[in-house]
Amino acid sequence: MIQLEQPNHQIKLTSVLKNKSLFKGLFIAIIIISVWVFSLVLLLSLDISKLNFLILLPTIFWQTFLYTGLFITSHDAMHGVVFPHNPKINHLIGSLTLSLYGLLPYKQLLKKHWLHHHNPASQIDPDFHNGKHKNFFSWYLHFMKSYWSWGQIIALTIIYNFFKYVLHIPSDNLTYFWVIPSLLSSLQLFYFGTFLPHSEPVGGYIQPHKAQTINRPIWWSFITCYHFGYHEEHHEYPHIAWWQLPDIYKMSK
Repeated sequence: MIQLEQPNHQIKLTSVLKNKSLFKGLFIAIIIISVWVFSLVLLLSLDISKLNFLILLPTIFWQTFLYTGLFITSHDAMHGVVFPHNPKINHLIGSLTLSLYGLLPYKQLLKKHWLHHHNPASQIDPDFHNGKHKNFFSWYLHFMKSYWSWGQIIALTIIYNFFKYVLHIPSDNLTYFWVIPSLLSSLQLFYFGTFLPHSEPVGGYIQPHKAQTINRPIWWSFITCYHFGYHEEHHEYPHIAWWQLPDIYKMSK
């Protein structure tokens, strides 16, 4: 398993936070997975014709937020912090959440993510733009092409049709509460987790992580992308869970 070494100044801060809880990361992961499953099952069984737009739109955003939580959980598993006391369980949860998110291959993403951490904003960074298309949509398409395959798309299409024709789940429900939230979630993750923190600032990148923090009020930081706006702190302290990043930001200041 690929690991990043922590400098001595990191160990002091991370040890303080890690000692706060032994099972909190696992508990939070289970909550996110459980709420996502419960919410999806409930929404797929609703009579969508009875929902007006003012209810439908917030519901889609809610489900998008939960999808983002699945990916953030898998991301933390890649850093070994969902359940560091048992790596097998930790990575099992990471594999599960990525499968639920969109049948993404955990081991492949694990390698790419550590490549990103070792070489941020470089030509070999799988999350970075190709040097030509730096605007949001071009970078997003380039980003998505490196993580999606025709095999995944075909498999998801088969699952969609199984739910529609075998389980008789209405196509509108599948589209509004399964397909659209997953796509919106990818935009949310890319915008707040890659585009904003890793776009080159006017004065040039801050070494060595080439990442900047987008500081927001704590509640807004959580809603936008599970505190991923504290991105410089994440790269500086990669073995800290997402829900601890605000504490790291305060302590480092």
